[in-house]
Amino acid sequence: MARYDDIDEIEPDDYGTDMTIGIVVSRFNAEVGDSLVAACVDELLRLGVERDDITIANVAGALEIPLALQAMARTGQFRALVALGAVIRGETYHFEIVSEQSAAGILQVQLTSGIPIANGVLTTDTDEQAEARMHVKGAEAGRVAVEMANLLQAIDDERD
Repeated sequence: MARYDDIDEIEPDDYGTDMTIGIVVSRFNAEVGDSLVAACVDELLRLGVERDDITIANVAGALEIPLALQAMARTGQFRALVALGAVIRGETYHFEIVSEQSAAGILQVQLTSGIPIANGVLTTDTDEQAEARMHVKGAEAGRVAVEMANLLQAIDDERD
């Protein structure tokens, strides 16, 4: 529904048919990662993405996610990518480094590649917080990936 009658507005579109999606998931905090992936894949399938059009790459930790995303982006095979994992605060400063650098790396890959990346890497204080958010965040990341791929396509179509 357009909010501005006199302005061309691109509406959100979460229709995922004929869309290839790459997912990179961290094995660190594996139980949370597995649940994030399950929720993400379920949502992608619900949106019309075919199971055969989803590729999942597993990496050691959150700091390895950006490099795997970059490699997937370079293939030119994916309309959108998803980053999944969990960084849970410990007793050292390492949490801040991993959280900030992982997010910065994901953003950098997205901006340099031009491929949308949904950041579903949880950063929480406790395991319980991660477990409470993993299903919603996984599904949300899948939905965002599809919506952003469609938005970029619509912007390209507007230019033509």
